Amino acid sequence: MNEIGVREAAGSTDGARQVDVVVIGAGQAGLSAAFHLRRVGFEPERDFVVLDHAPRPGGAWQFRWPSLTYGKVHGMHSLPGMELTGADPARPSSEVIAEYFDTYEETFGLRVRRPVDVRRVREGDGGRLLVETSARVWSTRALINATGTWDRPFWPRYPGQETFLGRQVHTAGYPGPEAFAGQRVVVVGGGASGTQHLMEIAPFAASTTWVTRREPVFREGPFDEERGRAAVALVEERVRQGLTPLSVVSVTGLPVNDAIREARANGVLDRLPMFDRITPTGVAWDDGRKVAADVILWATGFRAAIDHLAPLKLREPGGGIRMTGTRAALDPRVHLVGYGPSASTIGANRAGRAAVREIQRLLDRENRESGENQADWAGQVGREGPKNREAQADREAAEVA
Repeated sequence: MNEIGVREAAGSTDGARQVDVVVIGAGQAGLSAAFHLRRVGFEPERDFVVLDHAPRPGGAWQFRWPSLTYGKVHGMHSLPGMELTGADPARPSSEVIAEYFDTYEETFGLRVRRPVDVRRVREGDGGRLLVETSARVWSTRALINATGTWDRPFWPRYPGQETFLGRQVHTAGYPGPEAFAGQRVVVVGGGASGTQHLMEIAPFAASTTWVTRREPVFREGPFDEERGRAAVALVEERVRQGLTPLSVVSVTGLPVNDAIREARANGVLDRLPMFDRITPTGVAWDDGRKVAADVILWATGFRAAIDHLAPLKLREPGGGIRMTGTRAALDPRVHLVGYGPSASTIGANRAGRAAVREIQRLLDRENRESGENQADWAGQVGREGPKNREAQADREAAEVA
């Protein structure tokens, strides 16, 4: 019997397969976490497993609209250990980044399992967590949740919404600008997606109207380190309090480039305050103003896809999960990466590394408390010492880069 078979048979509950760590999600954050797990000596399929519900590599990027070319992507940072170089800026980002993620998974042997839907995570026996999926049940000592937000588009509710006779589309289902040719389009949302949609649609549509809840803040100049730290601090403070994370744009503002300047000069980005209700033929304000519309495009963002964690009762009264770094304050076994302050490509990279370090300390402490010292445990699972593992990983990463 191979080692996987031994671990499955020994002490399993209801046929659950035992591992040390389950990573849920194979986007930027999940792949970063998997890389760092390998770097410190955890073996895929033996010590950890990566589960992804998407049909192929690419994370949420694979679902982005074709007109979002790689050259339009804001701040895509490479994954740890392998740079993304030489990409054609005119190619769809969905293709470029999906190919990059695919190569990354193969290069580092991450052995992502897909498509696998995680249905819920609940308490198991012996201090373990049970991860129930569409494929099987996994029993794990620690969990890295990297499910992002793409699967939970946020649709605001307004009076009369169900009476609208036109189309309502969310960014998650945005088909590209040609689909709005000759139509009157109301775009809702003050983030980067909203402005991108407006600038793309305007040349095709009969008219566009931009509405937002708050006055958009356009940011001139570089987003330097000081501004970055201030933005992260604001988001971190919210998640420490157990509040729902703020959107990135709400703390960074909209970066101004030549396309934004031109759109503002041409009136494409003239903004109206949020309407009060939706009518069968458009939108209306309480002051009597009305705008006719054939389409309402909701560029209203996404919410964290964490419903599968509900059995663990991690949510606070404020609606979010209170965090200490990447760790859920109420359960040290659970880490969320790509959540709150790490909901960016560079933040996800750092969060993956931080989560693995904490999990390694947690598992080492558990082993010591159960009477096993670190050397015995490392010998049992066939891992190298920490310093040797780090050095070897650095050499491998340098060779790939």
